[in-house]
Amino acid sequence: MGHGWEGAVLKLFRAKDFKFTVTGAEQVTEHYRRLTFTDGGLLAALGVHPTMWVRLWFDNDGRPHQRGYTLVDPDVENGAFAIEFALHDGCASDWSRTAKPGDVIEASVQGTGFTEPDPSPERLLVVGDAASLPAINSLLDAFPETPATIWFETADDDELPFRVDPIRHDLRKIARGEDGAALLEQVREELPHFTKEPERIYLWIAAEAKSTRALTAFARKELGVPKQRAHTLAYWRAA
Repeated sequence: MGHGWEGAVLKLFRAKDFKFTVTGAEQVTEHYRRLTFTDGGLLAALGVHPTMWVRLWFDNDGRPHQRGYTLVDPDVENGAFAIEFALHDGCASDWSRTAKPGDVIEASVQGTGFTEPDPSPERLLVVGDAASLPAINSLLDAFPETPATIWFETADDDELPFRVDPIRHDLRKIARGEDGAALLEQVREELPHFTKEPERIYLWIAAEAKSTRALTAFARKELGVPKQRAHTLAYWRAA
């Protein structure tokens, strides 16, 4: 399958292409599915960093479509990893529902990266949802001794695979309302209590595009969180 104009742009930015092979599938919940893969040489070539993600290519009625997904439990020695899919309407979810061992999917890697905050944070402040949960878990794994406050927007009561420690991690679930208003309201109210000394925290926001933009502007312009103490990335866009 060709990758169309998006693939051509990624090539200009020196994206690297790989092919992954499905080795297993697990229906974690009704709305969440985990697939395991062999990596096609990805990990040996590029190494691993927290929240590392790849672009998978799907067929969307004859047109190429790419979506970004975080690597879960990457195993460099065995060249393997998992990817967790939050299920909804769309070609990526449709593919994951029927994927079986032996199926192959093309992938490109461009844009992923992680800069270790210096000094190391005394608390992580995390905002996300089911789409960014694998990356949230990866971030928590990368800072195993660091306390974290996590604002998590959810649309259902699925028992998602959180990697939270009730002693060190404060998970605050927020029901997704219209336009993500409930998430914005609660984070705007509670985040200022943690950002009075920005050099001691690390803020990580990965949610719906509009919510991510609004909270990024709030943190930087109103709370004064410097760019080097925060990372934000829109993980999806509401229709």
